[in-house]
Amino acid sequence: MSRSTEITFIRPDDWHLHVREGEALKSVVPDTAKRFARAIIMPNLAEPITTVKRAASYRDEILAAVPKGLKFEPLMVLYLTPQTTAKEIRKAAKSGFVKAVKWYPAGATTNSDKGVKDIADCYPILKVMEEVGLKFLVHGEVTDESTDIFDREAIFIERHMKKLALDFPDLKIVFEHITTEEAVHFVKSASSNVAATITPQHLLYNRNAILAGGLKPHYYCLPVLKREKHRLALVKAAVSGDPKFFLGTDSAPHAKGAKESSCGCAGIYSSHIAVELYAEVFEAEGCLKNLEKFASINGANFYGLPINKEMITLKSVSTAVPKEIKFGDHILVPLRAGGKVAWTLA
Repeated sequence: MSRSTEITFIRPDDWHLHVREGEALKSVVPDTAKRFARAIIMPNLAEPITTVKRAASYRDEILAAVPKGLKFEPLMVLYLTPQTTAKEIRKAAKSGFVKAVKWYPAGATTNSDKGVKDIADCYPILKVMEEVGLKFLVHGEVTDESTDIFDREAIFIERHMKKLALDFPDLKIVFEHITTEEAVHFVKSASSNVAATITPQHLLYNRNAILAGGLKPHYYCLPVLKREKHRLALVKAAVSGDPKFFLGTDSAPHAKGAKESSCGCAGIYSSHIAVELYAEVFEAEGCLKNLEKFASINGANFYGLPINKEMITLKSVSTAVPKEIKFGDHILVPLRAGGKVAWTLA
């Protein structure tokens, strides 16, 4: 069968995105705004976004960085802490622009030190979220040092995800950036109120990308890349058309020096070619027809938001990926730096 020369589909949304702040933010927001109509903005800044007032200010900063002529809507998220109040949750629900609350288990990833150690302490807050309809976004990894880093997601499911889904049956939960076969099975077997985002790096690469032939810090992210069997399970879920799985890049820019250090930070920047990379995955599986569901429909339906009316077109023209991208006063090394991507945004 001949290869498609182009595909046109509903403009997608990114349901998991980091854009940082200040000059760095101005460098990366345009990449997302060119491809996506909306994005769920992660709140784990150096000073986390814990209030509606802070979320509104951050939203304004993002909108100011959107290039003229492009329509892009940042969907804001509050960072769950032990100090989060029911009053703030109700205020968030009424705001119209805050769509979710994020649980970072303390110590799990970048700027997670102010997160929640024991989610049971926040059960009254989750009950209010369930009542007012705010989504609950979960970074699903245990953080105890005795647990192997490659097992943290699977153990988190057993300790927390199964119980959360049972204890709050009417709370819409997004299991963020899933990385394992166990996570796919859990999401598929849970109620319709449980869904998951999947990143391009976890669909395209396994842990060999980090470790084989020498340590490659620009492939280091959290949750970390896993075995090939897990990658294959994620691909199968993503391309299936199942409404429980949708696009979330977890694009997370870091300066080159911060990645290439004695304690390199976690995060992969993919916004520059995100939709194009997903297209590669779906084409390789012979499922381009389902890309629109995964990228443009499933997430909007889960969040209860209208499907975008605009369309985008990808052409099957190979494009070179820059080795470096400007990042405020620094530079970053993007995913597939110096290589090529098989599709081009028209």
